[in-house]
Amino acid sequence: MKAREILNRYITFFEKRDHKRIANAPLVLINDPTTLFTSSGMQALLPYLLGEEHPSGKRLVNVQNCLRSQDIDEVGDNRHTTFFRMLGNWSLGDYFKSEQLNWFFTFLTDKDVGLGLDPRKLYVTVFSGNEYIPKDTESIAIWTQLFQEKGISAKFVELGSQENAYQIGMRGGRIFAYDETKNWWSRAGTPDKMPVGEPGGPDSEVFYDFGTPHDVSFGKECHPNCDCGRFLEIGNSVFMQYQKQADGSFKELPQKNVDFGGGLERLAAALNDNPDIFLTDLYKEIITKIADISYKSYEDKKYQPPMRIIADHIKAATFLIVDGVIPSNKAQGYVLRRLLRRAAVKMYQIAGEEQITKLTEVASVVLRLEETLDEKLSIKKHHELISTVIKEEIEKFSKTLKKGLQEFEKNIHRLDEVAFDLYQTHGFPIELIEELAKEHHKTIDRKKFDEALQKHRELSRTASAGMFRGGLADHSEKTIMGHTATHLLHQALRDVLGKHVHQTGSNITSERIRFDFNFDRKLTDEELRQVENIVNQKIKENLPVHYELIPTEEAYKMGAIGLFMDTYGEKSKIYFIGDTSKSYKNAYSIEFCGGPHVEFTGVLKSFKIIKQENLGKNQKRIYAIVNNDQRNNNS
Repeated sequence: MKAREILNRYITFFEKRDHKRIANAPLVLINDPTTLFTSSGMQALLPYLLGEEHPSGKRLVNVQNCLRSQDIDEVGDNRHTTFFRMLGNWSLGDYFKSEQLNWFFTFLTDKDVGLGLDPRKLYVTVFSGNEYIPKDTESIAIWTQLFQEKGISAKFVELGSQENAYQIGMRGGRIFAYDETKNWWSRAGTPDKMPVGEPGGPDSEVFYDFGTPHDVSFGKECHPNCDCGRFLEIGNSVFMQYQKQADGSFKELPQKNVDFGGGLERLAAALNDNPDIFLTDLYKEIITKIADISYKSYEDKKYQPPMRIIADHIKAATFLIVDGVIPSNKAQGYVLRRLLRRAAVKMYQIAGEEQITKLTEVASVVLRLEETLDEKLSIKKHHELISTVIKEEIEKFSKTLKKGLQEFEKNIHRLDEVAFDLYQTHGFPIELIEELAKEHHKTIDRKKFDEALQKHRELSRTASAGMFRGGLADHSEKTIMGHTATHLLHQALRDVLGKHVHQTGSNITSERIRFDFNFDRKLTDEELRQVENIVNQKIKENLPVHYELIPTEEAYKMGAIGLFMDTYGEKSKIYFIGDTSKSYKNAYSIEFCGGPHVEFTGVLKSFKIIKQENLGKNQKRIYAIVNNDQRNNNS
């Protein structure tokens, strides 16, 4: 069964159970500076999981493109990727554990409506409980019955911590209980890290057993969460049912939600009964292309890690470019640059400098394959853009690569001191540095390098935890004002420059607004003044701001504008700026948007454009600020 059929079967399965398919959110969430990328299907649904009414109802299903840049250093084995697709279904205060676990098990094992996997190869995990929250005995009972109905004994094993799991191992079990480090979900992490009022709950994961021999270097005993490669997690049902209290205890939520996520790539691997996701139809042709242009064989195990890295990184880069990201030294652009340069280094390692330029050919294969899975992708529409961005970045990097080689030659007698700099500054992996040092009869102190790398990763993780908290969007007063200001700015730009102008991206913080839009030249000073004056006039008029849930087709007819117009469902949240009591035509601005916004434009006090930038390819960027403090207005 190919990935396309897995995807279609999943959507159909849940649509027949009264779920509404919702749109795939962009990889870069709009107006959310707290997270680099969409890393799960639930990320764009947080307001609804917390109680806000969703336009499509209480039962939802989708397939979400995801990117986890924090996994970049893990790519190279047979299961980790930065880009992946997440199959998701949600219950917003509707069904709960019994329906969810039953349905997912049916989808996995029924060959007529689902995937037809052998249930004897499936193992599950649940939450073992703590001093405040009991063991998830309900899920244990449900799983026990589901396996017994298949004629499979479902022995329960209490593992608790990972350390205990290494000692206890399988013990003939089918259902395993782990602590909060493995089977608990909240936005903040484990229960002890959750702030007062934060919702969370236990989860239940399903693992596929490939039956490969256990590697004792990963622990004395094997168990579902062992990293030896025998087991692969293929789905996780989160049951958001608790809210943290001021005394550290938890009470049950009145609205209990289900949030399910399952990796398409991993489900495809399970269907292949082969743990290497790069041998599924999602990657096989890409790997074949890499093998062709590098003149190397994927069957040779020493070439598998670099080929996997190239395949994943070029696929991730392709989707980022389509979603409007361009290489830079900041935020999303930095990740794209790192992906492309790391792919280039790996191609250099296995095939030499001349073959680096052929990474555009790999991207072409990615685009052709993914076009069948993603309606937003088009060879005709995106091929030139993707090829141009990759080619330009690789040409820039070729110069950096040469500088790195020169740096290597210059410091040949003190490689231990410069090895990490070559890695961090010039993008040289340690394997390349070691390979070059062997050629010169030199060695690298790997321990010293690993210590520096570990320190660097810890600093990066700490910074990421502070800057990008995975969906904890900033709803401060100044940021909410920024959301409303972007609507005014968007319409003012269309007033001054023409109705063909539309938003292509934005990023809002409490300090400033960043607004991207399509336009073929730099704005004149006079045009910038006109835009600024219009926004300030609308602020002075103190226009009311409100939203309505409206059928999407009706909103289109009203003239509502917004980013990613092809991603909205049957109903959409539409924000109006202006008095619409008599007619929506009286509104100054009508936009698709999830909010939040101020209630009246006068709250913004003032608006000022501070600079504009050229992003290339008819893309422009404006930075602006709003003030709600009279002292700022006079400064």
